[in-house]
Amino acid sequence: MTREELKKCFNQWFDELRNYVTYRCCDAELATDIVQEAYVKIWEKNIQYHPQKTRGLLYKIANDLWVSHYRKSHSEAKYRLSLSLDQDSNDTENQLYYQELKAQYEKALARLPEKKRVVFLMNRMDEMTYSEIADRLNISVKAVEKRITQALQELRKILNHEKSEV
Repeated sequence: MTREELKKCFNQWFDELRNYVTYRCCDAELATDIVQEAYVKIWEKNIQYHPQKTRGLLYKIANDLWVSHYRKSHSEAKYRLSLSLDQDSNDTENQLYYQELKAQYEKALARLPEKKRVVFLMNRMDEMTYSEIADRLNISVKAVEKRITQALQELRKILNHEKSEV
């Protein structure tokens, strides 16, 4: 196909083809892009110009390009939807796991002896230093260290034991 023949095709059928594709996709800009791509394919393949055959071929190429675009965007939308559903279910799973772990932690804390639990919570929840805890409870810093170490060991032991039961 020569340049003059391509120009003639373009001027003669471009609007008609664009209207056809616009009717199919309801997007004038997308239709324009698809029809232009159809003309590029005709030019690249160096197809012989026969008025009716070339017109039919342009319609076929434009339709195939539209179907390809539709399938691609449709599968992309399905993929995005599946990702959002996975994320939602993952959030739900994480929330459930967090609630379960929190309940186990609270049970384990309740099982600690009071002296260890008080020192542990002052350190972890109130963010007090060992020396602040020692001053408040009138005990030595070494006693605070020992109680926190023992509390952590007992918590680990209780939580690991409960985890192995599940």
